[in-house]
Formats: sequence, structure tokens, C-alpha cells
Amino acid sequence: MGLGELSVAFFLQIFVIVAACRAMGWVMKRFFDQPQVIGEMIAGVILGPSLLGLLAPEIQATIFPPDSKPVLYVCAQLGVGLYMFLVGLGFRTDHFRDNAKSAVAVSLSGMLAPFLIAVALTPWLLDLHLFGESVTRVQATLFMGACISITAFPVLARIIQERGLTKTPLGSLALSSGAIDDAGAWTVLAIVLASFGGGAEVAFKAVLGGGLFAAFMILLGPRVLAPLARWAEREGKITPPLLAVVVMLFGLSAWAMDAAGLHSVFGGFLLGIAMPRGLLTREIKRQMEPFTIALLVPMFFVFSGLNTQLTMVNSWTLAAIAGVILLGSIAAKALACWAAARATGQDNPTAMALGALMNARGLMELIIINIGLQKGIIGPALFSMLVMMAIVTTLMASPLFEIVYGKKARASGELGHLNEDDEEAGSAKPELAPTRVR
Repeated sequence: MGLGELSVAFFLQIFVIVAACRAMGWVMKRFFDQPQVIGEMIAGVILGPSLLGLLAPEIQATIFPPDSKPVLYVCAQLGVGLYMFLVGLGFRTDHFRDNAKSAVAVSLSGMLAPFLIAVALTPWLLDLHLFGESVTRVQATLFMGACISITAFPVLARIIQERGLTKTPLGSLALSSGAIDDAGAWTVLAIVLASFGGGAEVAFKAVLGGGLFAAFMILLGPRVLAPLARWAEREGKITPPLLAVVVMLFGLSAWAMDAAGLHSVFGGFLLGIAMPRGLLTREIKRQMEPFTIALLVPMFFVFSGLNTQLTMVNSWTLAAIAGVILLGSIAAKALACWAAARATGQDNPTAMALGALMNARGLMELIIINIGLQKGIIGPALFSMLVMMAIVTTLMASPLFEIVYGKKARASGELGHLNEDDEEAGSAKPELAPTRVR
């Protein structure tokens, strides 16, 4: 396919992706009270081989020719990386400090329990030949542990944002726990890949390189980036040269975490956290958020859906195995996070809300299992089972959250948050709080 044909396909994809994601998002919000992000996730699967490719393969191949996938992949990674950067801009570090004990406990529990489940399930799955032929028990166990312990960080962030929780203690605690949890899961994945011939340097870079970058951004980043805030204050706005510097820093941060063997989303998120608050962050969000959410993030969901084929689970035996994996994953993640939150002083509604949010696997799961399929760690059947687990646990998150936490939030008006100007000035002047969780 030539460049001209790729261009034609790309612009048609923009139309189809945005239309499908907005339409499905509207349906899910209007009729099922699910956030927009769930509709986008389902739209991605619908546009892939699981539905459109099954019912109208010629149309699907015309809209998404194989040669266009690399272009869509780059746009997808840019979209999710920029979105997590924007999420980081709204992250409340004071809430994280107040809840650091709970965040660490929840994230570690949300990793330990899934790995125990993986230890129990992996020998059975190996006997059923659902892993690659050359995969050892240790490799398979580590990979399954990473799959079960992963949290849908971008999805979690979208749910928190759409429910008005970004600047609340619960929102900060959930994002903190999810970030620590996912960083651990990606580190384990890097170790597994290293054992498949990537070399010890793969694991070394993931643990040391990623850790050093995170420490630098959290401890020194605000001081290093402070001149950007003064630049914005002098101009009274974000000028094109200043915005270009921010974009360059985003690219460098995303590259650093990818180069470390983790994922670009963590680079964007850490840069967002480190950005000095005030006019700078408000204007960045105002200028970048609409385009990112309207176009780039849906590309991420659709690209992942193009690699998903649910028809692989085509027998009662495989369906039963998928059910066991699903139930084990829910029990391990949701219950462990709930118990850890309770043990560190959180009230029961907050603890249950954390369990519901952390239980979602979403597209982070799809990224990991696509890597596993590509590297020959898992077979197509197990891949499809894990896709089903990712979709079901993500669909559960929003209604479960509403059941266990919505009543408390509405009663207490907890969803109100501070204006960013007031945060910088140390004021406690609140914005108007939503009257209900939507």
C-alpha cells in the first residue's frame, strides 16, 4: 500500500473510530450508566475481528487494512500517553502523602494475592497446553501473575475523572495504588521477557532505570520545571514556544519509560505530577485535553480491539476455564485491595470502592497479553480468555463503584474539589460540588 492509499485509509479510520466511540459511549451512558470510556472500549472490540471482521470481513479490511496498523499504533500510544499526562496534571500530591500508607498497602496486596492465584492456576493451565511450548512453570507463573495483578490505569483514570473524583482523597489513593501496582506488573513482565532471551539488561533497566526516573520526577521534577511556570506567568498564557517545550518534555519522558522497559503511560503520568501547578497546568489542560480525549484516546482503544478475537473461546471446556480465571482474578484483586484498605484505616465504603476500581483490568491487560501472544508465551485460546477477563472486570467497575460508594458520595458531597488557583494560594475555597455521582 502506497503513502497515498495509507493517507486515504487513515482519514476514513478517523471518521469511523470517532463516530463509533462517541455513539457507543452515548449508548453506555444513556442506557447502562457506564462512563464514556467503557463505550470506547466496547467500540474497539466491535470494530475488530470479533464482530465487524466476523460479519463483514471485506468492510473491516477496507477500513483497517493491515498496512495501516503501524500508523494507528503510533497514534494510539501517543493518545494514551498524553491522556495520562493530563491525568497527572490533576493529581493531588497532598492527598497521596496523606494516604501513602494505604496506597502502598493496597498496591502490594493487589499484587501479592493475584500472584498466589497464579501459582495455583498455572500448573493446571500448563497441563492444558495453553502456554507456549518452551515456556517454563516459573515463566508462566510470573506472566499470569502480571496479567491478574494489572490494573486498568487509563480506564481507572477515566472513571475517576468522569465521576468527578480526580481531586478527592479517594481519587488520589486509587491513582496512586494503580500506578504502583502497574509499575510492579510491568517490571515482572520485563523480567519474564528477559528470561526469553532479552538478556538480564532488560530486567535491570526496568527496575533500576524506571525507579531512578520516577524518583527524579517526583523529588526533583517540580524544582527543575519551575521556570516553565514563571514563563507562563510572565506571558499570562501558554505561548507556542512554551507549549512546544512541554510537548518535547512529554516525548522525552514517554521515551524514557519505554526505553526502561515499562510503558510510555508512566512517563506521561510522572511528568504531569511534576509540573508546577497554576496557570501553566490550567492552560495545558485547556489546550490539549479536548483533542486528546476526542481523537487520540479512542485510537488506543480501537487499535487494541483490532487485535482481539473473542471467538477463540468456542467450547464449554474453554468457557469453564475462562470462568475459573475470571473468578480467581476477581477474588484475588478486589478482595485483597479491600482488605488492605480496611487494614490501613479506610472506612468500608472507601475500601470497597478501591476494590471495585482496582479490579478493572481494561486495556493495560490487553497490552500485556498482546505482548505475551507475540512472544509466544501464551497461545490464542488463553489470550482470548484473558481478553474476556479484562472486559468483564472493567464492565464491573463502574456499577460496583456506584453500589458501594455512590450513596456515601452523594450524602457527604465529597466529590467537590478545590480550584487550582486556590490550591496554589493555599486557600480552601471550594468549587461547587456535584450533587450526585454520574
